[in-house]
Amino acid sequence: TMALVDNFISVLRRALSRTFFPVLQRAIGFGSAFEGWSASEEEVVYRVLVPLTPPLGHIFYLEPDTDQQRPGRNFHVLVALECRCPRDQQGVHLLCFLHHPDVVRRVTGQANLLDTLCTGSYLDVKKTVRWFCALVRAKWRRLPQSRSWDLALLPSKRSCNLRLTNSQESFQVRVLFGVRRHGSDVFITGRSRGAHTPSTMWPETYTMAETKFFRHVAGQVPQDSSHLKCLQLLTGVLARKDFSAHAIKTVVMRLLSTLPVSQWHRRYFLLQLSDALEQLRLSLEGKRLEHFIVGNQRLPQEIRLPPDLQRARPPNLFHRLVQDPDAHSRAMQAYLDL
Repeated sequence: TMALVDNFISVLRRALSRTFFPVLQRAIGFGSAFEGWSASEEEVVYRVLVPLTPPLGHIFYLEPDTDQQRPGRNFHVLVALECRCPRDQQGVHLLCFLHHPDVVRRVTGQANLLDTLCTGSYLDVKKTVRWFCALVRAKWRRLPQSRSWDLALLPSKRSCNLRLTNSQESFQVRVLFGVRRHGSDVFITGRSRGAHTPSTMWPETYTMAETKFFRHVAGQVPQDSSHLKCLQLLTGVLARKDFSAHAIKTVVMRLLSTLPVSQWHRRYFLLQLSDALEQLRLSLEGKRLEHFIVGNQRLPQEIRLPPDLQRARPPNLFHRLVQDPDAHSRAMQAYLDL
């Protein structure tokens, strides 16, 4: 999967080298398929993030969304033009979109980013996805994978969803786009916050940091550790009881960061399940399960968070249970039934 996406990025970077579209960086795999577990028995979906950086003559400014009615932390990507005029040649018409936009368009035949993928002055998720999907259609035959795989683009507004099939297997690749925050492992991405997510809103996501945490854990636990089997089993069962996969994953991540690594040997598998279920019970009774990444100052050193996120108060993943007594009763009953 990563070879396929890396090939795509290499081909597209060459095609875009003389344009003023966003610069595509190397893709990052994230989520359960890259962490080594999956609760679903359906077609495997590999999720990858393609970081974007501004093209020559442009700057990205990340503006926090001020609408308190929307869940989570959200941003807008303000696109500004950057002066490229040499200080000692202010009178010369060089390639500077800020001061000489008409000259640049005439010389290069290219419009600036504000004229192509933005709504107003803000980078538009849906326009970016349509642009990338069009590139994929145009360049697919240049990839070596095209000789043995058939490609189909699936309908989606905020990600580029690819299905690849051959005579033996089929899988999906869901490509999201994002902007890295302060050189950290936290990104704002094009993922949806619901049906009415504005096309210029980029929610903050922590899944890349979570995947990096699982890679760190893999180097610490015993070789025959069963922590992934524990997570896979719990998620597969509890998802049928209306518990979110992310809540179960959070419980397991918290245990991985507190229990001695020796206790994740497969001989302790039933004990691991018992510990996870007990932690879930305590969280349900207290109606509180803190986010694992946000505000966590005890993460492994290789996982980098923006300073404001390190100091932030971790959100409560069970806040709905506080607001809705009926939902809390149903969750407790589902746990007891299990």
